[in-house]
Amino acid sequence: MRGSNNPHLLVWRFSALGDAAMAVHVLLALQREYPGIRLTVATKKGYTPVFEQIPGVRVFPVDTRGAHRGLGGLWKLYRELLALKPDAIADLHAVLRTHILRFFFRISGVRVAVLDKGRKEKRRLVAARGRKLAPLTPAHQRYAAVFAALGYPVELRPADVLGKPPWPEAIGIPKPGDDGGFRSRDGAGANIGVAPFAAHTGKCYPEKEMKRLLALLQEEKGLRVYLLGGGPEETRKLKQWEREFQNCTCVAGKGSLGQELQLIGNLDLVVSMDSGNGHLAALFGIPVITLWGVTHPYAGFAPFGQPRENSLLSDRGQFPLIPTSVYGNKVPPGYEEVMASIPPETVYGCIRGALGPDTANQASTTGESERK
Repeated sequence: MRGSNNPHLLVWRFSALGDAAMAVHVLLALQREYPGIRLTVATKKGYTPVFEQIPGVRVFPVDTRGAHRGLGGLWKLYRELLALKPDAIADLHAVLRTHILRFFFRISGVRVAVLDKGRKEKRRLVAARGRKLAPLTPAHQRYAAVFAALGYPVELRPADVLGKPPWPEAIGIPKPGDDGGFRSRDGAGANIGVAPFAAHTGKCYPEKEMKRLLALLQEEKGLRVYLLGGGPEETRKLKQWEREFQNCTCVAGKGSLGQELQLIGNLDLVVSMDSGNGHLAALFGIPVITLWGVTHPYAGFAPFGQPRENSLLSDRGQFPLIPTSVYGNKVPPGYEEVMASIPPETVYGCIRGALGPDTANQASTTGESERK
């Protein structure tokens, strides 16, 4: 397989925006190490803008709720993908739907490799008893292992990120100028994204603490904060914060995913929960500060290429059961406010340390217990 001329690999990842984004780094590494390779990514239609950022990659939109729904839909999808004449399949999803697709392709003689999610190790990581808190294989490395099984090993490098995109003029948000004061990496006024929400409440920074953080950031001259979010209720809250804090701009609801990606790619830093926005920011190699509640970066879902100190953990001295789940959907009684143990001053200090060359020593040491 490795010796084939211009081999065509079909890759699929149908759900979870953050997981889809993490696959991009591996695809960039494949292009770097195997210049003749052809890549087609089959993914949810809504996620196509993520993979369209990669030059030379073909994206095949999958409609799991319509044309490709159910067994008949999977057969239709299989026929459509088979018509693309792939040399091999990389299943980066590994669920029942893709198990069926793998079966179809195998009986057609197409080689297939599938993701090992490490379910047993993850269950041990979050077990109430007898667990060992140790880092598991990162998701990026698990994806890379799929391609290695097909004969295409890659070594991920920090440079396996996307280039800076143009500012999305169509989104209707003016490109910020240089206001002086708080400095970014290129010396201009700093522009940061704040994504305060996640799919589960166990991964969301409490509103009281988030507003204290925004108040601290408001005091910095030249600092513009872009509020990133998703659903209608989230957008309503972000618009309220936009009115409360003069340096905040709500991005939610103002453009497509592709436009939001362009905006994120122009930022100097993003503050995110354990959620997709952190991975979207990591696509462009910008600093990402992640806040962790009942989940933990040891499960393997920390954003690509980020230093360990950019992961701010809730206090395991107060909440020893952390991590209680891999995805944040299991919150034991008494753990509802677990993330309040991360002081806003600590987050603010981490931001200053990441952006300002002369501010690293000003980071607050409050709340550093168990942040390992």
